[in-house]
Amino acid sequence: MILSKSQLTAVCTATLLLAAAATVAEAGWSRSGGGTGPNGRSWSRSGSCANGACSSHRSYTGPNGGTVSRSGASSCANGTCGSSATWSGPNGNTVTRSGSVTRY
Repeated sequence: MILSKSQLTAVCTATLLLAAAATVAEAGWSRSGGGTGPNGRSWSRSGSCANGACSSHRSYTGPNGGTVSRSGASSCANGTCGSSATWSGPNGNTVTRSGSVTRY
């Protein structure tokens, strides 16, 4: 399989973030936030890391009430980091992406 430049960039970025998350996850943290804008638009986010695992959730609501959400998780153990994320759209459609990276 040949990756496009944008796909390769996404994989490299995810790899770097997972490696950084492994270090941050050991310390443990939790964050959340949200807000509203004009015409009924709103957003919310939350995330946490502890004991080598991180999770996050995002939700966006548009002016017509349609909501898009993303839930994801990542973890690292024994030199391997993995992640998975699921996007859900306003019409019930979902997309899930997952992957892992092993350090040698």
